[in-house]
Amino acid sequence: MTADALIVGAGIVGAACAAELAARGMQVEVLDSHGIGGGATAAGMGHIVVMNDSPAEFALSAYSRDLWLELAPQLRERDAFSRCGTLWVAADDEEWQAARAMHDAFAARGVAAQLLDSAALRAAEPALAPDMAGGLRIGHDSIVYAPTAAEWLLTQSPHAMNIRVRLGTPVSAVDAQSVTQASGERRCAAHVIVANGIGAQALVPSLPLQPKKGHLLITDRYPGLIRHQLLELGYIKSAHHATGTSVAFNAQPRPTGQVLIGSSRQFDTTDPAVEMPVLAQMLQRAARYLPALPTLNGIRAWTGFRAATPDGLPLIGRMDAGVKGATGVWLAVGHEGLGVTTSLATAKLLAAQITGDATAIPFEPYLPQRFTEGVMHV
Repeated sequence: MTADALIVGAGIVGAACAAELAARGMQVEVLDSHGIGGGATAAGMGHIVVMNDSPAEFALSAYSRDLWLELAPQLRERDAFSRCGTLWVAADDEEWQAARAMHDAFAARGVAAQLLDSAALRAAEPALAPDMAGGLRIGHDSIVYAPTAAEWLLTQSPHAMNIRVRLGTPVSAVDAQSVTQASGERRCAAHVIVANGIGAQALVPSLPLQPKKGHLLITDRYPGLIRHQLLELGYIKSAHHATGTSVAFNAQPRPTGQVLIGSSRQFDTTDPAVEMPVLAQMLQRAARYLPALPTLNGIRAWTGFRAATPDGLPLIGRMDAGVKGATGVWLAVGHEGLGVTTSLATAKLLAAQITGDATAIPFEPYLPQRFTEGVMHV
């Protein structure tokens, strides 16, 4: 045995799992084919947001957001944690009614939220189009620069001395107690955890994961242009229920003064190239909400791939004998666009299952067994 736990993947989810297992006294080894915080972690927005698409999604995201708020004072300036809040924007009366319903649902679950009528919305975000109907502000939602946060978890967190990171180490196969590197070297541990996002498909082909391609664009520095993470209320529908190419307005104020613009979703490609028609459609959508956007200088655009499951919930737990392939391997994958948000809660749930401890929220909704033999049990 080279460690108590071997983790494949040094993104935000793998890093969070490593830090949590190390805090429980385990010797942890993390392997990644590239570097810390790459893949979807580097490609995403780093938004820490409570989502309410289903009770299980709400439970996981709300629990994890609280964990981030507890962790934030330990992070460094370079990790760019900011409690900027999320402002869900209603473009018309129908979406305003949706905002009211969302407010009531959050209030019933103890999540602080504030309804803003059209005048209050203009006061909060003057750059928004003046014909917006209103909005819903979630004040404790936050942002973080996920690649450096992953590096902090692996190298600076309180029990990082129990973590060894091996980069440039591609893995070609896994089983319950070992990983085989592409070089042929085999490393053994009491527990093997696969946490490398869409790359998990190559190690466990039976996983019900689908890549969702997304585009982002970042502007030059325009300090104070927007103050909150801004999302259109149509985003929820677009994020989880669209089947072709779709776009939705999503804008984030970076601590640098830059504005990060999203978002798009594509299911029909694994080509990482920036696609100008999709990018143009995304920016046109954003300009409907931020009329000044066409006058800004965009300096870089890129893409990434989210690992999505059929029900929109991650796979957190051990693959049992009834699941084809890699029986006994632990999984922490399939977080789609909520990997940063839910990374800390994922680590808590996974570590508790490994050690037999109680969990703060039920872990059953995220178990891989719900997809046994291609049948979804939810």
